[in-house]
Amino acid sequence: MTDTAVLIVIGLFAGPLLGGLVSGLDRILTARLQSRIGPPLWQPFYDVVKLWGKEKTVVNVWQAFCAYCYVAATSIALVLFFLKSDLLLILFTQAVGAVFLVVGALSSTSPFSQVGAHRELLQILSYEPLLVFVAVGIYLETGSFKIAALDTWNEPLLMKLPFLFVVLGYALTIKLRKSPFDLSTSHHAHQELVKGLLTDYSGSFLALIEIGHWYETVLLLGFCSLFWANNWIAMMILIVATYFVEVLIDNVSARMNWRWMLGYVWAMGLTLSLVNLIWMYVG
Repeated sequence: MTDTAVLIVIGLFAGPLLGGLVSGLDRILTARLQSRIGPPLWQPFYDVVKLWGKEKTVVNVWQAFCAYCYVAATSIALVLFFLKSDLLLILFTQAVGAVFLVVGALSSTSPFSQVGAHRELLQILSYEPLLVFVAVGIYLETGSFKIAALDTWNEPLLMKLPFLFVVLGYALTIKLRKSPFDLSTSHHAHQELVKGLLTDYSGSFLALIEIGHWYETVLLLGFCSLFWANNWIAMMILIVATYFVEVLIDNVSARMNWRWMLGYVWAMGLTLSLVNLIWMYVG
């Protein structure tokens, strides 16, 4: 019970701390790729503190409720990951948070929020099947959906599931809101929907959503770590390399429309998933 309580505390407090640091590194790396100096590493934390100090303004009570549900779902999903729980349960929990984020935007009459919410639904439709295929691949290799099953696994999953790792990269690009899949909301100035999904959020409610996104970022990078879980050094190299590629893709890609995203992600993602699963079955 003591170990479980410690892991819960670590998940709740280390999650947003690590997520904020990753966000700060993301901004610095993006600035360097664009020949800019960029903000300091702690800028995401400064932004959240500033938002938290602003007046609480929200379109309706339901929208505020959805913001709380989103951060609660993402934090619970990360805690379950730290507890080495069931992968399907973790995926379901984070999906609930994503749905609440959409419902909050749909509760507003703003056309920007409405369009952003519909685009977010299309993004969920794109990446959720891919995440399920990744979980199925891990199950077929380890014989369990439990992350704890990897504790006794000596061979890196990356060697047996290389295509599924690429598929996870597609989902990671969408969930991190990177180009070419930053359709519903974006941190960049080129987003024609202003903030799209988050247009009507402000103050502490927008800060809550940003913290929830930090939880999601750490959770997704945690999924990447499962592919080399038997060696801490190799795991960190894999995570750093994966995130660097995500930032690089974000800076060299133009944002595409939802039809291109849905068709490309499904065509490539599902094909690679099936190829990898058939390869495992035949092998």
